[in-house]
Amino acid sequence: CKHWVRFDPLNSNNLDDSFNNGSVTDGGTGIFTFTNTNNMANANHAPLMSSEIQSSYQDAADALLASGLATTSMKGYHVENNSATDNGVLTMATFGDLA
Repeated sequence: CKHWVRFDPLNSNNLDDSFNNGSVTDGGTGIFTFTNTNNMANANHAPLMSSEIQSSYQDAADALLASGLATTSMKGYHVENNSATDNGVLTMATFGDLA
């Protein structure tokens, strides 16, 4: 894993911990851009995003926006009940070339 981050969007995007992550930018409700400290060598990497699901959440999904995939950063999107939303804990990991 060349890049990973665990953060809390509900508390000012507080970073719990990270590796090779320069920043997380809030792009609006449920949209976040994760910027690498050391860039990927090319755009052929494998980013993943997930969220902590609580019992009250239903129909939650996380996705990566194709328009936000780059060697320098990735853009993620979180949805619950068919609406973009911020939740308590999101994680992002990117697999690819070595750090």
